[in-house]
Amino acid sequence: MKNMSSPLNVSEQLTGKRVLITGTSGFLAKVLLEKLIRDVPGIKQFILVIRGNKKYTNAAERFEREILSSSIFDRLREEQAQYLADVVSNKLVVINGEVTEPLFGLGQLKFNQLANTVDIVVNCAASVNFREALDQALEINALSVHKLAALVRMAGNIPLIHVSTCYVNGYHEGAMHEQLHASASKLIPQHADGYYEVQPLISELLQKIAAVKRHCLNADDLPQALTDLGIREAHRYGWNDTYTFTKWIGEQIACREMQGKSLTIVRPSIIESTLREPAAGWIEGVKVGDALILAYARGKTSFFPAKPDAVIDLIPADLVANSIILAMTEALHSPGQRRIYQSCSGSRKPIILGELIHIIQTACKRDWRAYDRLFHRQPGSDFRCVSRPVFLLTMSTMKLALDAVCLARKCLGMKQSFARLESFNTTHNLAVVFSFYTSPNYIFQNSKLLELEQRMGPSDRSMFSIDPERINWTKYMGNIHLAGLNRYALKDKRRDKNSDATLAPESANTITANIA
Repeated sequence: MKNMSSPLNVSEQLTGKRVLITGTSGFLAKVLLEKLIRDVPGIKQFILVIRGNKKYTNAAERFEREILSSSIFDRLREEQAQYLADVVSNKLVVINGEVTEPLFGLGQLKFNQLANTVDIVVNCAASVNFREALDQALEINALSVHKLAALVRMAGNIPLIHVSTCYVNGYHEGAMHEQLHASASKLIPQHADGYYEVQPLISELLQKIAAVKRHCLNADDLPQALTDLGIREAHRYGWNDTYTFTKWIGEQIACREMQGKSLTIVRPSIIESTLREPAAGWIEGVKVGDALILAYARGKTSFFPAKPDAVIDLIPADLVANSIILAMTEALHSPGQRRIYQSCSGSRKPIILGELIHIIQTACKRDWRAYDRLFHRQPGSDFRCVSRPVFLLTMSTMKLALDAVCLARKCLGMKQSFARLESFNTTHNLAVVFSFYTSPNYIFQNSKLLELEQRMGPSDRSMFSIDPERINWTKYMGNIHLAGLNRYALKDKRRDKNSDATLAPESANTITANIA
């Protein structure tokens, strides 16, 4: 019988285990995979389920080009090149599969074979575009959990670690604890086992998706129609956007499918660049807050609807990866339970939005020359937070003036696009997508995750720290993060004269392309 009072040990639990990870082409999963390879050498096998796409002939090629070639592995290449090569050759298996399809699209025989070679599943796959078409968001963020649960059952009820988001709280306010949340609309009934009955909701959403597809006469208009449907349904049930709405549905499916089995839901808040590992400031793409930083750097916006005295919840990616690893360790050590952990900073090491803006703006004005990919010129006016009524009034006044200018330019045969109009459109688009997150009325709690860390031994608490208390916000956001954003997330204009656009950003993709 296990001694439950002895410290948990990452290496002891993961050594000899075969770990299946989904979503490894994404930002967080890359950080997780690198950390596991570097600091848990006893893992027997890494099984990566990667879907193919038009760019590559197979999943193995996609792994080589999008994952292994990533700068996240630079430290391993520099310090342990042979070890990394050995892991890739002997421990790493790439499966050409699609988690949204039954049996991952593998067929029954191959699916059964896969299930027989897995000891734990970590689901990082997600569509993190806040305004994704509803059919795609529902498939990736929610319905795919059915397929993962089927694999878990086939494999002998092994643990499932499901990565969600703190923002499944939706429109709820106050202290948000590590537990399941009801819909703010109260329209979705709760099951006796604690989760919420989403099957009728899913059926309704699928019917509405089918109706939109039937009635949309122009195929080019269909993506926007499905995006608009997702936003309407999210608002109706109590969420700001399609991403958080469908991630909440995914949580309920996971809880139902994994009832009585080993399920851990890990909820990060807004994930930003790494604090320390494998390199301070490592990031891929432009995240939520970075879209605003980039817009400010490009001179495309200088004000935004926000609450400067509200706590904004950011968390470095390496702390999130460590949280997943501790959750894996516990699930293997003490199976058969449902657990929820929140990887966040708001209750432990809070920073208010006004202070964050001051830190970033001060650093930008002081060091803008060092951030040659981020800044094209010295930043001008200060970035200001305004109330929503003031923002709407200002934008309405600006729109009237800009409409008059556009009309005059049209009459004179001039281009309709000009700097002030572009700035207006950028500010408007950013506000539509992100203003909910800059006016928070909630504080995420992480006491259970902190308790889990305390159950680890001293070495693991150091190596796999999850505590945001270690964050120095001035150093992290004013130095580490800006330098990382400049180095890793943005293209080098000097090397690519045709474009200085960002790399494929998460959740800010169409907006950020316009900013750059």
